[in-house]
Amino acid sequence: MARQQRVEPEVEQLWSDFHSCVNVTSEQLRSWLLTQGSGEEAFTADPDLGLPEPGRHILAVLRKRKVDLTDEDIKTMRETVAEIRDLLDTRPAAGVTDEEWRRALLDLGHDPLIER
Repeated sequence: MARQQRVEPEVEQLWSDFHSCVNVTSEQLRSWLLTQGSGEEAFTADPDLGLPEPGRHILAVLRKRKVDLTDEDIKTMRETVAEIRDLLDTRPAAGVTDEEWRRALLDLGHDPLIER
């Protein structure tokens, strides 16, 4: 019988916060990032290497299980949650019609048009 790996309570909370802030699927994020990163040098032999940062790291975390998180993943999750919350707290007067603000959120995996 395989032993169940335990996750620190702080990481459990961060995992929950990350997945509530990042409200698009990994495929939606990947499609968005490919659109943003498209260009002559964007497509490499590994389709995820041409993706812009920090989106590529966020995408990698979305594809993992909690028990497989690395220190780098945890750092990415903390930074992503903080950036999304900061952007949401500084919502421009134009709201979701402000393309620059919306794109900044989409780059982090949060679509302000999706209601949760």
